[in-house]
Amino acid sequence: MSSNELAENAVREENERESTGASPGRRRLLIAGVVALLACFGLVGYGILDTDDQPKPHAVPKAEVTYEVTGTGTVDISYLARGEAGAATVEHGVRLPWTKSVQMPLGKAPTVAITLDGKGGQASCTLAIHDKHVQRATAVGAFGRATCTGEAQVRKG
Repeated sequence: MSSNELAENAVREENERESTGASPGRRRLLIAGVVALLACFGLVGYGILDTDDQPKPHAVPKAEVTYEVTGTGTVDISYLARGEAGAATVEHGVRLPWTKSVQMPLGKAPTVAITLDGKGGQASCTLAIHDKHVQRATAVGAFGRATCTGEAQVRKG
């Protein structure tokens, strides 16, 4: 082959490469980019879909709390009940005596509040945590009020 023929072949090959798109180096770079993108999407998808390895929320330790209201008359009672939020529950027009035991998350202050109706009377609230008396309060007269509160802690011994 003469040098002219070699030069013509080289020009022809270069023209073919340009007409078919990118050069082999560009194609490799494009393929590597697509593979890398697919790998990233795969890892992200795996992270979203693989929830078995996610840490489970820890159970919040709880204390047994007993609320008790005794006396005469009719009362409205507000007390904290189950759940991590320790949401208040209100019972209206309760005839006495009344008792309620609940599980309270540690760190929440168990509370019971009483209000006598307009007819008055006398009522006492008591609060026990883990069967241990914590507080007592008394309401007297029309719309008399009393509140008992304590602190739920881990039972010792």
